[in-house]
Amino acid sequence: MTTNETTDNTTRSTTDSTSYVPEHAPRLAWAKLAPDVYKAMTRLDTAARQGVDPTLLELVKIRASQINHCAFCVDMHSKDALTAGESVERIIQLSAWEESQHFYTAKEVAALALTEAVTVLTDGFVPDDVYDAAAKQFDEAELAHLIAAITVINAWNRFGVTCRMVAGHYQAGRHK
Repeated sequence: MTTNETTDNTTRSTTDSTSYVPEHAPRLAWAKLAPDVYKAMTRLDTAARQGVDPTLLELVKIRASQINHCAFCVDMHSKDALTAGESVERIIQLSAWEESQHFYTAKEVAALALTEAVTVLTDGFVPDDVYDAAAKQFDEAELAHLIAAITVINAWNRFGVTCRMVAGHYQAGRHK
């Protein structure tokens, strides 16, 4: 027997023999406890996105969030991308974009490579070839905003992962 279980905008098809792991509770409601920080982050996010193509921005946010294991942000930005018309296929391929570059434009590939280099700083600095490839695809103002947007999503991811924000309840377009 199959049933549809609905909780807070999430619908899952389940069978009698399938039981999902319970949802964890968030550790801390940081945005409520530090509202000035949250408001500053929101203003920074708004400023960083200026001049960055909205579709490209969502791809970058999803990819950084995948790398950082921020389920809340992966959920949010995947839903926002889908609502904005992005294809399921391109979102699914993000985790393997290097092997499926044919799904993306040269500009998107350069942005995804830069996202990975900025996000995974444990490998050292952002390599010159990655930066140069991005600099060929974006004018200086676009590149500055792209770098800012990558930095901001990484900061959001740190809040999300540290505070264990819960994925699955976000409604598309709520934080635009």
